[in-house]
Amino acid sequence: MTRVELKTTSMAVGGEAVAREDSGRVVFVAGALPDETVVVELSEEKTSFARGSVVDVVVPSPDRVEPPCPNVARGCGGCDWQHIEEDAQRRLRRGIVADVLARAGRVTDPQVAPGAPLPAEGLRTTVRGHADADGRFAFRRRRSHDLVAVDSCLVAHPAVNEIIASSTFAPGSEVVIRVGARTGDRMVVSSPKRGRTRVPEGVTAVGGDELEKGHRAWIHEQVAGRTWRVSAKAFFQASPEGAEALVAATQELIDQHAPGAERVVDLCCGVGLFAGTVGQGTSVVGVERSAASVADARQNLGDLDARIVKVALARWRPSPADVVVADPARSGLGKEGVAAVVGTGAGLCVLVSCDPAALGRDAGLLADAGYEHVGSRVVDLFGHTSHIEVVSGFMKHADVGRGAG
Repeated sequence: MTRVELKTTSMAVGGEAVAREDSGRVVFVAGALPDETVVVELSEEKTSFARGSVVDVVVPSPDRVEPPCPNVARGCGGCDWQHIEEDAQRRLRRGIVADVLARAGRVTDPQVAPGAPLPAEGLRTTVRGHADADGRFAFRRRRSHDLVAVDSCLVAHPAVNEIIASSTFAPGSEVVIRVGARTGDRMVVSSPKRGRTRVPEGVTAVGGDELEKGHRAWIHEQVAGRTWRVSAKAFFQASPEGAEALVAATQELIDQHAPGAERVVDLCCGVGLFAGTVGQGTSVVGVERSAASVADARQNLGDLDARIVKVALARWRPSPADVVVADPARSGLGKEGVAAVVGTGAGLCVLVSCDPAALGRDAGLLADAGYEHVGSRVVDLFGHTSHIEVVSGFMKHADVGRGAG
Protein backbone atom coordinates (compact mmCIF):
# COMPACT_ATOMS: atom_id res chain seq x y z
CA MET A 1 0.00 0.00 0.00
CA THR A 2 1.06 3.61 -0.64
CA ARG A 3 2.52 5.60 2.25
CA VAL A 4 2.55 9.40 2.34
CA GLU A 5 3.56 12.06 4.86
CA LEU A 6 0.78 14.57 5.48
CA LYS A 7 -0.08 17.58 7.63
CA THR A 8 -3.59 17.37 9.10
CA THR A 9 -5.78 20.45 9.45
CA SER A 10 -9.12 19.56 11.04
CA MET A 11 -11.42 16.78 12.23
CA ALA A 12 -14.17 15.41 10.00
CA VAL A 13 -17.56 13.97 10.86
CA GLY A 14 -16.84 10.31 11.55
CA GLY A 15 -13.74 10.95 13.66
CA GLU A 16 -11.00 11.02 11.03
CA ALA A 17 -8.56 13.90 10.65
CA VAL A 18 -8.44 15.78 7.34
CA ALA A 19 -5.31 16.39 5.28
CA ARG A 20 -4.54 17.34 1.68
CA GLU A 21 -1.96 15.96 -0.68
CA ASP A 22 0.11 18.31 -2.84
CA SER A 23 -2.33 17.57 -5.66
CA GLY A 24 -5.17 18.93 -3.54
CA ARG A 25 -6.82 15.56 -2.99
CA VAL A 26 -8.42 15.25 0.46
CA VAL A 27 -7.23 12.40 2.67
CA PHE A 28 -9.20 11.21 5.70
CA VAL A 29 -6.79 9.88 8.30
CA ALA A 30 -7.81 7.47 11.07
CA GLY A 31 -5.75 7.73 14.24
CA ALA A 32 -4.68 11.34 13.70
CA LEU A 33 -5.55 14.68 15.30
CA PRO A 34 -5.68 18.13 13.73
CA ASP A 35 -2.32 19.93 13.37
CA GLU A 36 -0.16 16.82 13.23
CA THR A 37 2.42 15.62 10.72
CA VAL A 38 1.87 11.90 10.20
CA VAL A 39 2.87 9.07 7.92
CA VAL A 40 -0.30 7.56 6.46
CA GLU A 41 -0.83 4.22 4.80
CA LEU A 42 -3.58 4.64 2.23
CA SER A 43 -6.23 1.94 2.20
CA GLU A 44 -8.70 3.52 -0.23
CA GLU A 45 -7.93 5.80 -3.16
CA LYS A 46 -10.45 7.65 -5.31
CA THR A 47 -10.01 10.55 -7.71
CA SER A 48 -11.39 13.14 -5.28
CA PHE A 49 -10.40 11.66 -1.93
CA ALA A 50 -8.42 8.95 -0.19
CA ARG A 51 -8.60 7.25 3.17
CA GLY A 52 -5.86 5.79 5.35
CA SER A 53 -4.47 5.18 8.82
CA VAL A 54 -1.54 6.56 10.78
CA VAL A 55 1.54 4.34 10.82
CA ASP A 56 3.93 6.91 12.31
CA VAL A 57 3.57 10.28 14.04
CA VAL A 58 6.27 12.73 12.96
CA VAL A 59 5.00 15.84 14.77
CA PRO A 60 2.35 15.03 17.40
CA SER A 61 -0.44 17.25 18.64
CA PRO A 62 -0.13 18.28 22.30
CA ASP A 63 -3.51 16.58 22.73
CA ARG A 64 -2.15 13.15 21.74
CA VAL A 65 -1.92 10.56 24.55
CA GLU A 66 -1.17 6.87 24.85
CA PRO A 67 -4.43 4.89 24.56
CA PRO A 68 -5.44 3.89 28.09
CA CYS A 69 -6.92 0.54 27.03
CA PRO A 70 -4.53 -2.34 26.15
CA ASN A 71 -7.07 -3.72 23.67
CA VAL A 72 -6.26 -0.84 21.29
CA ALA A 73 -2.71 -2.13 20.81
CA ARG A 74 -4.20 -5.56 20.07
CA GLY A 75 -6.24 -4.10 17.24
CA CYS A 76 -9.66 -3.54 18.83
CA GLY A 77 -11.64 -1.02 16.80
CA GLY A 78 -14.31 -0.29 19.40
CA CYS A 79 -12.94 3.11 20.49
CA ASP A 80 -11.45 5.26 17.72
CA TRP A 81 -10.40 8.27 19.87
CA GLN A 82 -8.40 6.73 22.69
CA HIS A 83 -5.30 8.51 21.36
CA ILE A 84 -6.91 11.88 22.16
CA GLU A 85 -6.86 13.53 25.60
CA GLU A 86 -10.36 13.58 27.11
CA ASP A 87 -10.85 17.37 27.26
CA ALA A 88 -9.68 17.57 23.65
CA GLN A 89 -12.21 14.89 22.68
CA ARG A 90 -14.98 17.04 24.11
CA ARG A 91 -13.67 20.15 22.38
CA LEU A 92 -13.43 18.36 19.03
CA ARG A 93 -17.00 17.06 19.29
CA ARG A 94 -18.30 20.57 19.88
CA GLY A 95 -16.24 21.85 16.96
CA ILE A 96 -17.67 19.24 14.61
CA VAL A 97 -21.22 20.13 15.65
CA ALA A 98 -20.62 23.86 15.20
CA ASP A 99 -19.13 23.23 11.77
CA VAL A 100 -22.04 21.14 10.43
CA LEU A 101 -24.60 23.59 11.83
CA ALA A 102 -22.84 26.45 10.07
CA ARG A 103 -22.21 24.69 6.75
CA ALA A 104 -25.15 22.33 6.26
CA GLY A 105 -27.63 23.98 8.61
CA ARG A 106 -26.86 27.54 7.49
CA VAL A 107 -26.76 28.69 11.14
CA THR A 108 -24.86 31.93 11.66
CA ASP A 109 -22.48 31.68 14.63
CA PRO A 110 -24.05 28.51 16.10
CA GLN A 111 -24.05 28.38 19.89
CA VAL A 112 -22.73 24.97 20.96
CA ALA A 113 -22.14 24.31 24.66
CA PRO A 114 -21.00 21.27 26.65
CA GLY A 115 -23.56 19.14 28.42
CA ALA A 116 -23.24 17.70 31.92
CA PRO A 117 -19.77 16.17 32.44
CA LEU A 118 -19.73 12.39 32.16
CA PRO A 119 -16.83 9.98 32.76
CA ALA A 120 -15.35 8.41 29.64
CA GLU A 121 -14.77 5.04 31.28
CA GLY A 122 -16.88 2.44 33.05
CA LEU A 123 -20.21 3.95 31.98
CA ARG A 124 -21.67 2.00 29.03
CA THR A 125 -24.48 -0.35 30.06
CA THR A 126 -24.99 -1.76 26.57
CA VAL A 127 -22.24 -3.21 24.38
CA ARG A 128 -22.49 -5.02 21.06
CA GLY A 129 -19.90 -7.49 19.84
CA HIS A 130 -19.42 -10.95 18.39
CA ALA A 131 -18.32 -14.38 19.52
CA ASP A 132 -15.04 -15.64 18.07
CA ALA A 133 -14.32 -19.23 17.06
CA ASP A 134 -13.74 -20.14 20.71
CA GLY A 135 -16.96 -18.51 21.90
CA ARG A 136 -15.22 -15.54 23.53
CA PHE A 137 -16.67 -12.05 23.39
CA ALA A 138 -14.90 -9.98 20.76
CA PHE A 139 -14.96 -6.63 18.98
CA ARG A 140 -14.09 -6.08 15.34
CA ARG A 141 -10.90 -4.49 14.15
CA ARG A 142 -11.46 -1.03 12.66
CA ARG A 143 -12.86 -1.30 9.11
CA SER A 144 -12.50 -5.08 9.21
CA HIS A 145 -14.53 -8.21 9.89
CA ASP A 146 -11.62 -9.71 11.85
CA LEU A 147 -12.35 -10.23 15.55
CA VAL A 148 -10.32 -9.28 18.62
CA ALA A 149 -11.36 -11.22 21.72
CA VAL A 150 -11.36 -9.18 24.95
CA ASP A 151 -11.57 -9.98 28.65
CA SER A 152 -12.96 -6.55 29.51
CA CYS A 153 -13.85 -3.20 27.95
CA LEU A 154 -12.56 0.10 29.33
CA VAL A 155 -15.76 2.05 28.59
CA ALA A 156 -18.17 -0.66 29.77
CA HIS A 157 -19.95 -0.75 33.12
CA PRO A 158 -18.44 -3.26 35.61
CA ALA A 159 -21.58 -5.42 35.40
CA VAL A 160 -21.04 -5.70 31.64
CA ASN A 161 -17.41 -6.62 32.13
CA GLU A 162 -18.36 -9.40 34.53
CA ILE A 163 -20.45 -10.96 31.77
CA ILE A 164 -17.69 -10.52 29.19
CA ALA A 165 -15.11 -12.18 31.43
CA SER A 166 -17.16 -15.16 32.57
CA SER A 167 -19.36 -16.08 29.59
CA THR A 168 -19.08 -18.06 26.39
CA PHE A 169 -21.30 -17.71 23.36
CA ALA A 170 -22.19 -19.57 20.19
CA PRO A 171 -19.20 -19.05 17.86
CA GLY A 172 -19.96 -16.59 15.10
CA SER A 173 -22.99 -15.08 16.81
CA GLU A 174 -23.68 -11.40 17.36
CA VAL A 175 -23.82 -10.67 21.09
CA VAL A 176 -25.55 -7.76 22.83
CA ILE A 177 -24.95 -7.34 26.55
CA ARG A 178 -27.30 -4.99 28.41
CA VAL A 179 -27.45 -4.28 32.13
CA GLY A 180 -29.46 -2.11 34.49
CA ALA A 181 -26.72 -0.25 36.36
CA ARG A 182 -29.09 0.87 39.12
CA THR A 183 -31.32 -2.21 39.31
CA GLY A 184 -28.84 -5.07 38.85
CA ASP A 185 -30.78 -6.58 35.92
CA ARG A 186 -28.59 -8.26 33.29
CA MET A 187 -29.38 -9.67 29.86
CA VAL A 188 -27.55 -11.21 26.90
CA VAL A 189 -29.05 -11.50 23.41
CA SER A 190 -27.26 -13.84 20.97
CA SER A 191 -28.20 -13.78 17.29
CA PRO A 192 -29.23 -15.56 15.24
CA LYS A 193 -29.59 -18.19 17.99
CA ARG A 194 -28.70 -18.60 21.64
CA GLY A 195 -26.79 -21.82 20.90
CA ARG A 196 -24.19 -22.77 23.48
CA THR A 197 -24.38 -19.50 25.40
CA ARG A 198 -23.15 -19.80 29.00
CA VAL A 199 -23.63 -16.80 31.28
CA PRO A 200 -23.30 -16.14 35.05
CA GLU A 201 -26.19 -17.00 37.35
CA GLY A 202 -28.89 -14.33 37.32
CA VAL A 203 -28.21 -13.21 33.73
CA THR A 204 -31.11 -13.63 31.30
CA ALA A 205 -29.94 -15.23 28.03
CA VAL A 206 -32.14 -15.18 24.97
CA GLY A 207 -31.71 -15.90 21.27
CA GLY A 208 -32.59 -13.58 18.45
CA ASP A 209 -34.73 -16.31 16.94
CA GLU A 210 -36.72 -16.57 20.17
CA LEU A 211 -37.42 -12.84 20.10
CA GLU A 212 -38.55 -13.06 16.49
CA LYS A 213 -41.05 -15.74 17.53
CA GLY A 214 -42.57 -13.46 20.16
CA HIS A 215 -40.60 -14.35 23.31
CA ARG A 216 -40.36 -11.34 25.62
CA ALA A 217 -37.32 -10.44 27.67
CA TRP A 218 -36.34 -7.17 29.31
CA ILE A 219 -34.32 -5.40 31.96
CA HIS A 220 -35.24 -2.44 34.14
CA GLU A 221 -33.25 0.73 34.67
CA GLN A 222 -33.75 3.74 36.93
CA VAL A 223 -33.45 7.20 35.42
CA ALA A 224 -34.67 10.58 36.66
CA GLY A 225 -36.55 9.08 39.59
CA ARG A 226 -38.50 6.59 37.49
CA THR A 227 -38.05 2.89 36.75
CA TRP A 228 -38.04 2.00 33.06
CA ARG A 229 -38.74 -1.35 31.46
CA VAL A 230 -36.50 -1.85 28.44
CA SER A 231 -37.20 -4.84 26.21
CA ALA A 232 -34.48 -6.77 24.42
CA LYS A 233 -35.48 -5.27 21.06
CA ALA A 234 -36.10 -1.73 22.37
CA PHE A 235 -33.67 1.18 22.24
CA PHE A 236 -32.42 2.89 25.39
CA GLN A 237 -29.59 5.31 26.05
CA ALA A 238 -26.13 3.89 26.75
CA SER A 239 -26.15 4.70 30.48
CA PRO A 240 -28.55 6.09 33.09
CA GLU A 241 -26.22 9.03 33.67
CA GLY A 242 -26.23 9.76 29.96
CA ALA A 243 -30.01 9.54 29.78
CA GLU A 244 -30.30 12.01 32.65
CA ALA A 245 -27.86 14.38 30.93
CA LEU A 246 -30.00 14.34 27.78
CA VAL A 247 -33.15 14.95 29.81
CA ALA A 248 -31.48 17.85 31.62
CA ALA A 249 -30.37 19.48 28.35
CA THR A 250 -33.86 19.05 26.90
CA GLN A 251 -35.54 20.45 30.01
CA GLU A 252 -33.24 23.46 29.97
CA LEU A 253 -34.31 24.36 26.45
CA ILE A 254 -37.98 23.95 27.33
CA ASP A 255 -37.63 26.06 30.48
CA GLN A 256 -35.85 28.77 28.53
CA HIS A 257 -37.96 28.89 25.37
CA ALA A 258 -41.34 27.31 26.18
CA PRO A 259 -42.09 27.74 29.89
CA GLY A 260 -45.59 26.70 30.77
CA ALA A 261 -45.95 24.37 27.79
CA GLU A 262 -49.11 22.29 28.21
CA ARG A 263 -48.89 19.93 25.23
CA VAL A 264 -45.80 17.90 24.36
CA VAL A 265 -45.23 15.51 21.47
CA ASP A 266 -42.40 12.99 21.83
CA LEU A 267 -41.43 11.81 18.34
CA CYS A 268 -39.51 8.52 18.06
CA CYS A 269 -40.26 8.17 21.77
CA GLY A 270 -38.70 4.75 22.34
CA VAL A 271 -39.62 3.46 25.79
CA GLY A 272 -40.90 6.92 26.76
CA LEU A 273 -37.83 8.61 28.25
CA PHE A 274 -38.69 12.20 27.32
CA ALA A 275 -42.45 11.76 27.55
CA GLY A 276 -42.01 10.52 31.11
CA THR A 277 -39.61 13.25 32.22
CA VAL A 278 -39.93 16.60 30.45
CA GLY A 279 -43.49 15.61 29.53
CA GLN A 280 -44.62 15.12 33.14
CA GLY A 281 -47.38 17.54 34.06
CA THR A 282 -48.43 18.03 30.45
CA SER A 283 -50.68 16.25 28.00
CA VAL A 284 -48.17 14.18 26.05
CA VAL A 285 -48.34 12.13 22.86
CA GLY A 286 -45.59 9.65 22.07
CA VAL A 287 -45.01 8.46 18.51
CA GLU A 288 -43.02 5.26 17.90
CA ARG A 289 -42.95 2.53 15.25
CA SER A 290 -41.17 -0.23 17.24
CA ALA A 291 -43.70 -2.64 18.74
CA ALA A 292 -41.36 -3.57 21.60
CA SER A 293 -40.70 0.08 22.47
CA VAL A 294 -44.40 0.96 22.30
CA ALA A 295 -45.25 -1.86 24.73
CA ASP A 296 -42.54 -0.62 27.10
CA ALA A 297 -43.64 3.00 26.83
CA ARG A 298 -47.24 2.16 27.65
CA GLN A 299 -46.03 0.21 30.68
CA ASN A 300 -43.60 2.93 31.76
CA LEU A 301 -46.01 5.85 31.38
CA GLY A 302 -49.19 4.27 32.71
CA ASP A 303 -49.41 6.78 35.57
CA LEU A 304 -49.19 9.84 33.32
CA ASP A 305 -51.48 11.70 30.93
CA ALA A 306 -49.74 10.05 27.98
CA ARG A 307 -50.98 8.53 24.74
CA ILE A 308 -48.57 6.32 22.80
CA VAL A 309 -49.24 5.93 19.08
CA LYS A 310 -47.65 3.05 17.18
CA VAL A 311 -47.05 4.47 13.72
CA ALA A 312 -44.23 5.53 11.40
CA LEU A 313 -43.63 9.28 11.22
CA ALA A 314 -44.61 9.41 7.56
CA ARG A 315 -48.09 8.05 8.39
CA TRP A 316 -48.73 9.95 11.63
CA ARG A 317 -51.43 12.63 11.63
CA PRO A 318 -49.84 15.37 13.77
CA SER A 319 -51.40 16.36 17.08
CA PRO A 320 -51.29 20.02 18.16
CA ALA A 321 -48.39 20.71 20.53
CA ASP A 322 -46.48 23.51 22.20
CA VAL A 323 -43.22 21.53 22.25
CA VAL A 324 -41.92 18.67 20.14
CA VAL A 325 -39.07 16.52 21.43
CA ALA A 326 -37.63 14.28 18.73
CA ASP A 327 -35.03 11.55 19.26
CA PRO A 328 -34.80 9.86 15.85
CA ALA A 329 -32.45 7.11 14.73
CA ARG A 330 -29.02 7.94 13.28
CA SER A 331 -30.60 8.90 9.96
CA GLY A 332 -32.29 11.87 11.66
CA LEU A 333 -35.67 13.45 11.01
CA GLY A 334 -35.41 14.00 7.29
CA LYS A 335 -38.20 15.63 5.30
CA GLU A 336 -40.94 13.41 6.74
CA GLY A 337 -39.90 14.04 10.34
CA VAL A 338 -39.63 17.78 9.83
CA ALA A 339 -43.08 17.75 8.22
CA ALA A 340 -44.39 16.03 11.36
CA VAL A 341 -42.83 18.74 13.54
CA VAL A 342 -44.34 21.48 11.41
CA GLY A 343 -47.73 19.78 11.46
CA THR A 344 -47.93 20.05 15.25
CA GLY A 345 -47.62 23.82 15.14
CA ALA A 346 -45.13 23.63 18.03
CA GLY A 347 -43.22 26.79 18.85
CA LEU A 348 -40.20 24.79 20.04
CA CYS A 349 -38.59 21.68 18.63
CA VAL A 350 -35.92 19.95 20.70
CA LEU A 351 -33.95 17.60 18.48
CA VAL A 352 -31.75 14.88 19.95
CA SER A 353 -29.24 13.83 17.28
CA CYS A 354 -26.67 11.04 17.25
CA ASP A 355 -25.14 11.87 13.87
CA PRO A 356 -23.75 15.36 13.14
CA ALA A 357 -24.30 15.08 9.39
CA ALA A 358 -27.99 14.30 9.94
CA LEU A 359 -28.20 17.20 12.41
CA GLY A 360 -26.79 19.62 9.85
CA ARG A 361 -29.28 18.48 7.21
CA ASP A 362 -32.20 18.61 9.67
CA ALA A 363 -31.20 22.08 10.84
CA GLY A 364 -31.40 23.24 7.23
CA LEU A 365 -34.79 21.60 6.72
CA LEU A 366 -36.10 23.16 9.93
CA ALA A 367 -34.78 26.55 8.84
CA ASP A 368 -36.67 26.19 5.56
CA ALA A 369 -39.79 25.42 7.62
CA GLY A 370 -39.41 28.60 9.69
CA TYR A 371 -37.49 27.31 12.72
CA GLU A 372 -34.36 29.07 14.00
CA HIS A 373 -31.54 27.35 15.88
CA VAL A 374 -31.35 28.67 19.45
CA GLY A 375 -28.54 26.54 20.86
CA SER A 376 -27.07 23.06 21.15
CA ARG A 377 -25.50 21.03 23.93
CA VAL A 378 -23.10 18.20 23.19
CA VAL A 379 -23.53 15.35 25.68
CA ASP A 380 -20.46 13.10 25.81
CA LEU A 381 -22.22 9.76 26.15
CA PHE A 382 -19.52 7.81 24.34
CA GLY A 383 -16.11 8.66 25.76
CA HIS A 384 -13.01 7.70 23.77
CA THR A 385 -15.05 7.58 20.55
CA SER A 386 -15.98 10.01 17.81
CA HIS A 387 -19.67 9.25 18.37
CA ILE A 388 -21.53 12.51 19.05
CA GLU A 389 -24.83 13.02 20.87
CA VAL A 390 -26.25 16.54 20.77
CA VAL A 391 -29.43 18.24 21.98
CA SER A 392 -30.50 21.23 19.87
CA GLY A 393 -33.32 23.73 20.16
CA PHE A 394 -35.21 25.27 17.23
CA MET A 395 -37.77 28.06 17.72
CA LYS A 396 -40.47 28.91 15.22
CA HIS A 397 -40.22 32.45 13.83
CA ALA A 398 -42.96 34.67 15.21
CA ASP A 399 -44.26 35.42 11.70
CA VAL A 400 -44.84 31.74 10.86
CA GLY A 401 -48.46 30.62 11.41
CA ARG A 402 -49.31 27.63 13.59
CA GLY A 403 -51.40 25.53 11.23
CA ALA A 404 -51.52 22.44 13.44
CA GLY A 405 -53.11 19.34 11.96
